[in-house]
Amino acid sequence: MDRLTAILITFLVGIFGVAVAIAHFFGLLFLIRLILGLCFLGLAMIFAVMLGILVYAKSFKYALLSALGLVSSAYAVYQCYTWRNPIHVLYIIVAYVIVLIFGVWWISEPDLSVIERLKSATSLERSGNYRAAARKFEKKGDYVKAAECYLKAGMIESAAWCYEKAEDYAKAAELYERIAKERGESYYWKEAYEFWKKAGNKVRAAKCLEEYAKEEPWFWEDVAKLYEEAGKREDAERAWKKALEYYLKEAEEEGVFWEDVAKIYEILGEKEKAKEAWMKYAEYCEREAEKDPAWWKHVAEAYEKLGDRQKAEEAKKRYEEHKKSKA
Repeated sequence: MDRLTAILITFLVGIFGVAVAIAHFFGLLFLIRLILGLCFLGLAMIFAVMLGILVYAKSFKYALLSALGLVSSAYAVYQCYTWRNPIHVLYIIVAYVIVLIFGVWWISEPDLSVIERLKSATSLERSGNYRAAARKFEKKGDYVKAAECYLKAGMIESAAWCYEKAEDYAKAAELYERIAKERGESYYWKEAYEFWKKAGNKVRAAKCLEEYAKEEPWFWEDVAKLYEEAGKREDAERAWKKALEYYLKEAEEEGVFWEDVAKIYEILGEKEKAKEAWMKYAEYCEREAEKDPAWWKHVAEAYEKLGDRQKAEEAKKRYEEHKKSKA
């Protein structure tokens, strides 16, 4: 038994012992009054704090409810103390239980009116109240019907979410494509890409990611790889060229990207340009190695790509010396 469990058990045993002692010396009724009084006192304190906060926030509707709770719980404390009208304490307990049940019921469907809550999803759908019907179907776990109702209500994003929950990824992807076109927000192209990928449609996934890459160009490489996986060589080549444009710009600012440039040139079959890029990458790595000897590893890799074995071996040796000095 760990220390925390032992403390908790000791505390509970102590409370039980005190309760037994009170019941023995003052009677069981006194114990019940004490327990109820303390509970209502705690509620009164909570309602008082909530009332202060809600008044400060100028939320007077909920402040009124808190005030009612404060008054009723304070009155219950008074009755527990005097025990003149104990039936009133029972009335307050019953009222609290009813409010609690109603509150849980209300929170379970926060967007629906009382009438909508009482109707079934099917009757709401028949009456043309598609939004409320969709909420009901969604709560029941019938996500396909919920999605259909959301579409009729014009709530496309909610429909897409329901198709996602129903694991109908193709329909979810179609809806995210539609949202992306209608709203002009690139984020939804990425969502559509994710769901086309889950649906196993790599071509549609690549097309959606291509739209996203127009605003976020570092994704062109992923687009190219997707087209390659789908067997679309011409589209893949076009995407690789777009990726090359992006990495060339980045390489001019940060030399580490010459490695990516070189690799794409190799993929495109442009050996001479790949060689030039590898040389620039090697030069960049050598400059970095002067500051951080760990970069000699990358220098060696670059010269291996260039076929310069001598420089590659020299770089490897310097890297090994660095590793030994750190050991």
